[in-house]
Amino acid sequence: MKTLKHMISKHIPWNKGKLTGQKPALKLKEIWSIRTRLQISHNIQELALFNMAIDSKLRGCDLVRLRVSEISHGLHISKRAMIAYSGRS
Repeated sequence: MKTLKHMISKHIPWNKGKLTGQKPALKLKEIWSIRTRLQISHNIQELALFNMAIDSKLRGCDLVRLRVSEISHGLHISKRAMIAYSGRS
């Protein structure tokens, strides 16, 4: 009969040996490279989200919760937008 020690497998964390925590900021060259690739591929939505993320320093989860009314005035979409935290969840 197997002993209890052999029956219990060791749990290995998914991030063992990997760097965790805050990632280094993108370099200016990397930012322009991403923007250029998005423009070439005509991916307007992703380009707009990327520009908003860089300009506002918002996290991805905050960006996807943005409403159109927060970045537009009627039919005019703002090139730059100022987002103030409203406390909504």
